[in-house]
Amino acid sequence: MQIEIEYAHPRHQGIVDLLSQHHALMQSLFPAEANHYLVVDELCQPDIHFIGARVDGVYRACGAIRLNDTYSEVKSMFTDPRARGLGLADSILSSLTQITKNNGRSLMRLETGVGLDAAHRLYHRHDFQPRGPFGDYRNSDYSLFMEKSIPQSI
Repeated sequence: MQIEIEYAHPRHQGIVDLLSQHHALMQSLFPAEANHYLVVDELCQPDIHFIGARVDGVYRACGAIRLNDTYSEVKSMFTDPRARGLGLADSILSSLTQITKNNGRSLMRLETGVGLDAAHRLYHRHDFQPRGPFGDYRNSDYSLFMEKSIPQSI
């Protein structure tokens, strides 16, 4: 099995397929007002860095960060159920952390849904801690907010 973690274009058909699965899952779990995912056009903006994971040449996972003035925000983390357990999300999140650091941000933040226990475990493994809402987010019964510090080298 060959695994590749790389910059990916959100309009690549393999990525579009993953995002469609992701959006359908979120729509099945949460009401529309609680879904904060980005659509493909939003993921193509210059402040977004998008990563894909290929398994034997096929995209099976993705994730992105949006660079804000003082932090990066994790977006669009999703792994195809057929590829779960391969460490793809860990690899993507590690890549996003490095991109955050390389772009001079010392903080990563995210919003995730309640009940997404596998995602919560992933974020805890990567040292994310609970926090309150940030940016345009508001308190919600459906959302959890997390952040982690990114040490900057001198």
